[in-house]
Amino acid sequence: MGAVIQQREIPGELLGELQECTGGPKDLRAALAEHGYVLVRGALDVDTVMTARAEVFGRLKSVGEIAEPIIDGIATGESLRPDPHGDGGSFWRSVSEGNALRAVTHGECLLTLAAELHGEVARAHDLVYLRPTPSGRATNLHFDLPFFAGFAERILTSWIPLGDVPVSDGPLVIVEDSPGFSDLIDPLRAMDFAAEHANQTVQTAAYEKQNEQHPIDLALARGARLLTADFRAGDVVFFSMFTLHGSLDNKSPVQRVRLSCDVRWQPFSENSADPRYFGANPTGSKGGGYADMRGAKPLVANSETT
Repeated sequence: MGAVIQQREIPGELLGELQECTGGPKDLRAALAEHGYVLVRGALDVDTVMTARAEVFGRLKSVGEIAEPIIDGIATGESLRPDPHGDGGSFWRSVSEGNALRAVTHGECLLTLAAELHGEVARAHDLVYLRPTPSGRATNLHFDLPFFAGFAERILTSWIPLGDVPVSDGPLVIVEDSPGFSDLIDPLRAMDFAAEHANQTVQTAAYEKQNEQHPIDLALARGARLLTADFRAGDVVFFSMFTLHGSLDNKSPVQRVRLSCDVRWQPFSENSADPRYFGANPTGSKGGGYADMRGAKPLVANSETT
């Protein structure tokens, strides 16, 4: 089976490869402006990435979710993880704030790339979205703007595979040319998310209209392709708030967990007073901090899609 999205295999003519950018800062900014994303292969130190992978999967092994050898990331289908709301998200926060993980998410390599893309000194959000995704799970198409608008003007998402992530394991997928989908984006631009960023408002704006059609049907209707890649440890993708993206279905035949992390970057000069994403106890878009994270849920196989 090839690439699958929302339980349908993507026809070959609609499946495209994310384009790698190999140039300097000007080339990176040009690629981002043209495509809405930039893929940089081998941007991160592989040993640092794999150490973070081992740290995260080691914590998940401690609650019975990952089998030995932990570096392979094979799910056991069982879990002893504490209820995220019962423990206030403390377990998932401790995993998400692990030293090895933060050496990747807030390290010099990503900081340099983010600064090159912004054209000035950048800073990362304190809140990160760590995503261990077991077989059967996926993420629906969405724009990031509704979640992060209202304070800083220019924010980029970096998507980091923590280990190799082949197409079969449900990596990032981007809808080709989606930053030009004005009928979907203009209504988002018109919303005042600084005044109204209640969770239901944000979720509806980010997901609803974008998912009125199955992604394959949306791509067909717009003459676009669904872009992805076989990712390797050390790769990173940056994309804009106006880039329509989600994930493929994790169809790993060996029950391998797809491990990735999303980190947002903004110019250091812009407003960082957003308590949802900055500070010692960021609340997140839903208000419950790390307890509300999708990654806080136990790694039991299902067909859940969000």
